[in-house]
This record gives sequence, C-alpha cells and structure tokens, in this order.
Amino acid sequence: MGKKILVLGTGAQGSTVAQRMDEEPNVEKIICADADHKAVDELVKILKKAEGTYVDANEVDSIIKAAQDADLIINALPIKFAPKVLEAALAVKANYQDFAATDVLDPWWPKCVEILYNDYGKRFRKLGKLAVIGTGSAPGMMCVAAKNSMRYLDTCEDILMMVYEGVEAKRFLPFWWSPFTALSDMTDPTFALKDGVLVETEPHSLPVTRLFKGCAKEVTLVEHAHDETVYMGLNKDTHFKGAKNINFKYGGVGIDFSTPLYRAGLLEREEQTYKGHTFIPFDVILSHLPPAPKYYNEIKEILDEGLVKDEGAFVVECTGTKDGKKIMVETYLYAPGCEESFKRAGITGEQYLTGQCGALFTKMFVNDDYNQTGLLSSDMLTYEECDKYLAYANELDIILETEVKPYLK
Repeated sequence: MGKKILVLGTGAQGSTVAQRMDEEPNVEKIICADADHKAVDELVKILKKAEGTYVDANEVDSIIKAAQDADLIINALPIKFAPKVLEAALAVKANYQDFAATDVLDPWWPKCVEILYNDYGKRFRKLGKLAVIGTGSAPGMMCVAAKNSMRYLDTCEDILMMVYEGVEAKRFLPFWWSPFTALSDMTDPTFALKDGVLVETEPHSLPVTRLFKGCAKEVTLVEHAHDETVYMGLNKDTHFKGAKNINFKYGGVGIDFSTPLYRAGLLEREEQTYKGHTFIPFDVILSHLPPAPKYYNEIKEILDEGLVKDEGAFVVECTGTKDGKKIMVETYLYAPGCEESFKRAGITGEQYLTGQCGALFTKMFVNDDYNQTGLLSSDMLTYEECDKYLAYANELDIILETEVKPYLK
C-alpha cells in the first residue's frame, strides 16, 4: 500500500516536493493544503495523485482534519506555525518533516531547538514515529555534508560552512528567493559555536576570504543567520567528534547588496522619524525590491537578457585529527547552475537545489529509509542514512566531492 502525504504550504518549497512525490511509486496520494485557494488549485491541476484542501494553519483542528490517515506531514509553512503542525502530526500519529526549526518556543533560539529535540522528540519516539527538521539545501544537504565529513576524523576542532551565491542578473535582482525572508536573514541574530559554547555573533561580521573552485575571483563571506550552527553546536559531542568551533558564512550578490544597508541602519525594524515622517527602514527597503522570479516566463525573460555571471559555491571545511595527525576534510557540493536548472526543470538554480534536496528527505520517508524515531535535525542522520540520501542526490546530479588533506594553517 502506498503512502499518503500531506504537503502543508504550496509555495515554492512545498510545490517542488509535491511534484517530486507525484513521480514516486511508493506514494499513493498527496494532499496539497494551504490557505491560498488559488495556489492549491493550480498545483493540484498539474499532479496525477493529488487532491487539494484549504487549511487555516492557525487552527490545529483544521490541520488535523486535512491530515487524517496521513503517513507523513510535510510542513512548508512559515516557521511560526511549526508548533501547531507538530501537534497535529502527533494527534494523527504521522511522521513529520520541516525545512527549518521554529523560533517561537523560547526567546533563546538554541533553547527552541532543545525543546524540539527533547520534548517533541520524546513524544514522537513514544509513537514510534520520526520528525526531521532542517531539510532543504542549507540546512539540509549542508548538514548531511558536514556529518558525512566526520567519517574521516577521530576528533574535530573546527567546522566552517560556506555558501556563495554568485548568480547575477543584468537587471536589478539582489535575491532569487523571497526578499522578505532574505532581508530578515540579513538582520536576524547569528549563532556560532566558540570554544565549545553557542554564542551570538554579529551579522555581516567576521569575514573570511576564499577562492572557490570554478569561480573567477576571491569571495568574501560573513556571519549569517542559519540553523546549522545551532543544530551542530548542540550535537557537537554526539555527532561531531567534540567540535569546538562551528561557523556559517554567506557571500555573494545578496550580501554585497545587504551589508551596506545593515551597517547604515536601513534594515532596522523599529519605527524611526525623519523630518516629521515616521517610517520603518526595513519596510521602506523591502518595498523597493523586485519579487523573486518563480514562474517559467519570468525566469526565461531574465535568462534571455543574459546573466552577468552564473557561479556559486557550497563548501564545508572540517579540521581535526586522524591517527594523531592534523587534517582538513574539504567537501564541495556540485549542482546544476541557474541556466542548467532552467533547461532541466524550468526553474532557477536556487529553486532546483533547495527544492530537490528537500524532496530527497521526503523520498527517504516514503521509501522507509530512516532507521530512527523521535525528532532529529538533518545533521543527526546515521552514516547509512547519509549514504542513502547522497545516492538519491547523485541521481539528480547533486554531488558531493570530498578531499582529505594535511592541514596547513
């Protein structure tokens, strides 16, 4: 008997997962649910196994009603809804997948993640079910890449994760995904593990410079708000060989655009007054940004104009010891770029990587590839589960390349 899955949220992420699962032989039915009736209807029209329903995610009972008999609930809604979706999954005894970790359970975000691991983890484990959070490209594939690197180490000292997004259009287009989400990430508190302790760092600070393979020149990357450092910081002893320092760095067109705005205070979210006018700087900046292209014709128009550059990098550097010697484990992720992704699937490189990586975690659910219960973040997969995930990714030309070399500071 095939699996029944509920895809809650029919934006870019949820739609990609639904389309991928429509091709899976072990999926019998896909319930596409959202408050946006048009988005639900448009998605269902292009799928063979789907039916639509409308859900008010503010109401747990509304989610429960949509989730009856579901084997898996995929939460592709904003992170504030996660506690309600988690409660619905527990109520109907379904597995659960989320693309990030909610920040509404406690004022200190690492505490939110601990609550997910401990309180919700215990409840899912009691039911014999599994919840996995952080299941896109970053977090998601980035976590799998970091965990996979631990195979080569006896002890780990430093983990540095870096994403460079260098796709640049000829028109003004600083972000290829939600400008609101992008600008929020540019101003949210950033976290790092420093000397074994999770601490807040300043966004846009602590720059590092790298010349990545396949890129024309050196890139500067800075501290950026991302889930990985919190997950891995909490799991440093159980999954990351006692790592002492963990950072996430981000660079590229979006950072080049946002860093001066951040430093000038133009991403502040509190009301300010200037010459008798009251305004919120963040909202003013946001109102002047073009939306991210998501439809075929929009993307085609941008690509027909020609790109200034179509490059990027997705890299993990782990340093530690093996057989008493100091080494570095360097891992690159290779995936189709923007133009190649459009040729393959009619979407951008950002949509391709994030959506496909997310769908592979779902594929593991429907194929019964996980051997754990409880609540995990994607850095907590076993090596066997990592192997299965990476094998699926290879089929989509999303490939990890790892090199172990002497550490030269």
